[in-house]
Amino acid sequence: MSMDLVFAALADPTRRAIIDRLRSGDKSAGELAEPLPISRSAVSQHLKVLETAGLITRSKSAQQRIVALNADALTEATGWLQSAHDEWQQRFDNLDRILAEEVPTDPATTDPSTAE
Repeated sequence: MSMDLVFAALADPTRRAIIDRLRSGDKSAGELAEPLPISRSAVSQHLKVLETAGLITRSKSAQQRIVALNADALTEATGWLQSAHDEWQQRFDNLDRILAEEVPTDPATTDPSTAE
């Protein structure tokens, strides 16, 4: 699975809305299309993008196309985001530590009562 495809798929608000609806359980393509202000053809295109990214799976049940969320893809994306967050948090913590160790050499800059 490509993280580029996952994040590109999640960049679209309609696709995020579809993912949100699937968090409560599998739905038919028709059920997913129902509340959206776009055509069923457009919904189908969005589903194709989500499927290519590995975020959903589609199967056929009788005459319906059932769409299911692939939590593994979201877990992998979450892991990547958490790792990036942890790295940046460590950098900010290091910067805070360095700034706290800085001691001004000019006493006039630290005493607000001497400022004009």
